[in-house]
Amino acid sequence: MEIKERKFKGVYEIQLKPLLDPRGFFMRVFDEKTLTEAGIGRHWVQENHSRSEQAGIIRGLHLQLPPFSETKMLRCLKGTVLDVFVDLRKGSPTYGQWDSIELSAENKKMIFIPRGFAHAFCTLSEISEVSYKVDSIYAPQYERGLIWNDETLNIDWPVKNPILSDKDQKNMSFKAFDEETSGGLVI
Repeated sequence: MEIKERKFKGVYEIQLKPLLDPRGFFMRVFDEKTLTEAGIGRHWVQENHSRSEQAGIIRGLHLQLPPFSETKMLRCLKGTVLDVFVDLRKGSPTYGQWDSIELSAENKKMIFIPRGFAHAFCTLSEISEVSYKVDSIYAPQYERGLIWNDETLNIDWPVKNPILSDKDQKNMSFKAFDEETSGGLVI
């Protein structure tokens, strides 16, 4: 694994390194010792698998409020997604800014997103499967979502008319989130 910090403090891109031979490949996708040595070891409590069957689906921008904020470590098992994350940490110099990374079965990249971020992905292929670990239990009463096309965030999505769940169509604006949390999440 090659681990490098991205533009936001605490967000890491993890490049997996498959060992190839005529049969295919073998690759380690989780190594507690390596992640701990890189300063990003966590006690993962849940792993989720999401399958999307159309290009142009946006799932998110999701988050949980403290004390149930989540660190996530994601990878795309099939197809391609644009993974997007927004810094919501109170006092962070990058508060309210977003970044993205393309994750695919081919590029074998993962992304580590610490607590204090909203997260979403947009499917770029007809079939996309994403697997992700979280370090906090699901607590629906602490769940929030930011609307995908918020004018303040101005995320550059690859689709103009995405396919959204009913829940994600009703997500709040960044301004409403900022007011509810008095300027961000205390992590």
